[in-house]
Amino acid sequence: MYLLLKNVHVGLAMLSIGGFLLRAYWMTRVSRMLDRRIVQIVPHVIDTAFLVSGVALVLLLQLQVTQSPWLLAKLLALVAYIVFGTIALKRGRTLGIRLTALLLAVLTFVYIVGAAINKSPESWLAA
Repeated sequence: MYLLLKNVHVGLAMLSIGGFLLRAYWMTRVSRMLDRRIVQIVPHVIDTAFLVSGVALVLLLQLQVTQSPWLLAKLLALVAYIVFGTIALKRGRTLGIRLTALLLAVLTFVYIVGAAINKSPESWLAA
């Protein structure tokens, strides 16, 4: 069960970041694709399933956020990723602000992956 759930979680992570980057590309091109209903709905479905699979893993492994510094770091970074992503795709007033937020969102995602792989809040530096 664990391996299946972990693979689903990792797959959803890849879909999530891939979709984010595609929408960011469309944003830089001022594409009408962003106005399509499916483009506005599917990311929320993927991200919700991604979050649910993460919670399911935490419950399955009986992890406690307060006892797992790497997990707490991931959760805090997830909040930062969501904020940066929202600024990058919707709330940034200028293209420069949006691109800066995009870079910060991607770097935050990379940090989250490193924290998950290395089970350390030091992320890739722990390797």
